[in-house]
Amino acid sequence: MIPGIDLIDFIKYVSVLGVALVIFAESGLLIGFFLPGDSLLFTAGFLTYAGILHVNIHLLVLIVFIAAVLGDSVGYAFGSKVGVHVFKRKDSLLFRQENILKAQTFYEKHGGITIIIARFIPIIRTFAPVIAGVAKMKYKTFLSYNLIGALLWAAGITYLGYFTGKWFKQAGIDIDTVLIPIVLLIIFFSVLPPAIHILKDKKQRDALWDG
Repeated sequence: MIPGIDLIDFIKYVSVLGVALVIFAESGLLIGFFLPGDSLLFTAGFLTYAGILHVNIHLLVLIVFIAAVLGDSVGYAFGSKVGVHVFKRKDSLLFRQENILKAQTFYEKHGGITIIIARFIPIIRTFAPVIAGVAKMKYKTFLSYNLIGALLWAAGITYLGYFTGKWFKQAGIDIDTVLIPIVLLIIFFSVLPPAIHILKDKKQRDALWDG
């Protein structure tokens, strides 16, 4: 099946709760870096305007925002509890020390604002909260950055999808004819970073082909 259709059907099937769970997993679980957070939010916003996803757009943004905040908080708690032992975790198809080290380098360079910036960077956004926990950033400080980043990300991308749909409608363009191409484009750019990461890594590539 076409990925764009799969994502549209997925959102229609799982509705708002499913979208929230995916966002939570991408934000809070170390294996969630491959999940399509950006494309999911954009498509959900687009489908909301099109009347396919039956939810108020502002409520959708609120739910996604809460899921993102909770997910990051779980990642922070994990990093805080496990500490430096996370750097000793063995590599697997869905976990690479390289990802943790990249997030650590990014954190050391940008400091606390990493939590905000990382929201818009696939892979880094999954591991940044963990690094903040390992670094023992005060939770109040982390939460402040977390709230700002989650709001900008959840509202920005979801509303972008919604108003893109509105713009097409006002321009007299049939939403049904452009929905799948747009979703495919968003998916492409969303999965490109993790796909490149996996394919350029021989161990992960071999594990993928063998699996």
